Amino acid sequence: MSTDLTLFESKASPNSRRVRIFLAEKGIELTTKAVDLGAKEQFSDAFIAINPRRQVPALVLQDGTAIGEVPAIWRYVEEAYPGKAALLGTTPQQKALIAMWERRAELDGFAAVMEGVRNAVPGLKGRALSGPHAYEQIPEIVERSKLRVANFFADFNDRLKQVPFVAGDAFSAADITTLVTIDFAAGGMKLSIPAEFDALHAWYEKVSARPSAKA
Repeated sequence: MSTDLTLFESKASPNSRRVRIFLAEKGIELTTKAVDLGAKEQFSDAFIAINPRRQVPALVLQDGTAIGEVPAIWRYVEEAYPGKAALLGTTPQQKALIAMWERRAELDGFAAVMEGVRNAVPGLKGRALSGPHAYEQIPEIVERSKLRVANFFADFNDRLKQVPFVAGDAFSAADITTLVTIDFAAGGMKLSIPAEFDALHAWYEKVSARPSAKA
């Protein structure tokens, strides 16, 4: 276990899960500290000193540097542990394709689910967007979010008819975001992969069976 790094995270956070899966795929164990989102610990002075954006996950380095945002944490870990599985690619082409597909999964899928959940859940009233600022919910957005998620399922089913993994031939960070998005949609919006999307179903069963998926 690396004692030089501390990951502040929450089991209730899909973004934290993206980092946990990444670490599990690499076989890296870090010191972790749980942030209780239900108790609003992300708004405590102690956590704001770590991440002023009041979001998990956050990775704190030995010198006290704090890194927020999932892609930034991934980038640090990928480069700090070069002997481990490369989930962000090794060649310029791989790196570009993984970044492209991971970005599409995040924008078209993950962000759509987050938008739908945060504008619907009563407990998030006044917190329609995570971060340091308060925003009121817009219930009308939820229906658009459902359409966005439906389109995400269709688009990624088409993609996975062509390749075994989201960004190509190997499991990568793009698969992590896609997997977490699908589970987030099922749990947060009660939206599951349509039965007719065979390619997406087959891919989902395959990646869900990886030990890291339980992280």
